[in-house]
Amino acid sequence: MSETEHIALVILAAGESSRMQQTKQLLPWGKSTLLGKAIDTASHSTTTKVYVVLGAKADAIKEQVNSTGVHWVVNNNWKKGMGSSISCAMKHLMKAKSDYRAVLVMLCDQPFIDATYLSQMIAIFKQADKGIVATRYNDKFGVPALFDKKYFGQLTKLEGHEGAKLVIANNSNDIIGIKPNGKEIDLDTWDEYKQALKNLE
Repeated sequence: MSETEHIALVILAAGESSRMQQTKQLLPWGKSTLLGKAIDTASHSTTTKVYVVLGAKADAIKEQVNSTGVHWVVNNNWKKGMGSSISCAMKHLMKAKSDYRAVLVMLCDQPFIDATYLSQMIAIFKQADKGIVATRYNDKFGVPALFDKKYFGQLTKLEGHEGAKLVIANNSNDIIGIKPNGKEIDLDTWDEYKQALKNLE
């Protein structure tokens, strides 16, 4: 088994999309949905297994999204925030397989992130001597981000609304940043979604 096959990928999709006022995960994107696009992107990257964390409307989402090869993780405490979803996913994948070399965390609402970008992160991680490869947002770092297994404990302890950025901030000397060149756009509002659809055309 190659080292690449020991890297898990977690898609965070547990929120209720309150600002959208509808289920963001199921919003149309091309011939799919936002979550469907994220799953397709993850599945075409050089990771082994894809875990999708659901929370709000989990059953409805699972019914409408093609889940071939996907491992669903339901966070019953999704209202507590993104940190709880990351923690839930980490506990699940560590029980399922304990020898992952790293985990790559991404969101379901960054549809311009592609498999090439994710695979680039993995390639850099394998070649470098840093434990975190993260997306650069000007002078800060965020997701998608890849974490060496030495950070699994910190990720598991996350809670509330503090997401992966907390682990990144606490380990700033162990990071390589990648410029996403516009791919990092996330869709939190209806206007952002409509603008993204125009950019897709």
